Amino acid sequence: MKILASILVVVIISITNIITAQNKTIIATVLNISSDKGIVKFALYNKTNFRLKPLQSEIGNIENGKTTITFKEVAGGEYAIVCYHDKNSNDKMDFQPNGMPLEAYGASNNVMNFGPPKFDDAKFTVVDKNVSLEIKF
Repeated sequence: MKILASILVVVIISITNIITAQNKTIIATVLNISSDKGIVKFALYNKTNFRLKPLQSEIGNIENGKTTITFKEVAGGEYAIVCYHDKNSNDKMDFQPNGMPLEAYGASNNVMNFGPPKFDDAKFTVVDKNVSLEIKF
């Protein structure tokens, strides 16, 4: 009987850990948006799909130079967020003819190098609690 009770406790703890690890949220905030015109588009990636098709995407409305979004139901793992200010709401990031961006952008961890963001610079880990990030343009 003690063995059966011990097995039952282990199973319940394991199931609880699995459920809680898959129900985390990531809250991302951009505080330094230059204008309230347009929207901010956010994309959540893992290493495999970085800058391809996002795992989740959200649109943030801008108020007083700030926007906050929430990614829900995120399993444990390593992720990166990339976002940009779509000033003209044309659903794409606009560039100059020489390839320089016309719209502000940022990534988790706020590492800004010349060129597009890199996963290793932007990655963060979701483990056993919700994550809150501030991203700067």
